[in-house]
Amino acid sequence: MKSRVLPAGIAACRQLPRPLVFTNGVFDLLHAGHVHCLEAARSEGRSLVVGINSDASARRLGKGLGRPVHGERDRARVVAALQCVSAVLLFDEDTPAALIDALRPDVYVKGGDYLIERLPEAAQVAAWGGRTVIVPRLPGLSSSTAFARTRLQAP
Repeated sequence: MKSRVLPAGIAACRQLPRPLVFTNGVFDLLHAGHVHCLEAARSEGRSLVVGINSDASARRLGKGLGRPVHGERDRARVVAALQCVSAVLLFDEDTPAALIDALRPDVYVKGGDYLIERLPEAAQVAAWGGRTVIVPRLPGLSSSTAFARTRLQAP
């Protein structure tokens, strides 16, 4: 696994109080929708680990030219500063599957733009008795919407 770590390693995350909740994303332009999802995720357990796509991984997601706007260390630092977040792990892969396998969370949480049936990670977590929760999106709140609304141009 190529996962890089900030501020705690995988071994340290395994020692966090259970139930352990995991979510992941790019978290490029942190907004109220992200905070809503992270707080809802944290409410599902005693600890929340957030997997953040590395810069290379985020670029492969095809979010648009110039994305991510903020580098992986900056994005990780901002997310790690949130009170609801217990730890942040960076991952280079296209999906968090290897990270999820290493952590074996009790709960996997994704935002409302996903369907459980289309998330391979849901079956992965269910294999050891975990569950997946979809947190409804707050209308109009997304990094892509912010780019479109403000007409930000990536360099």
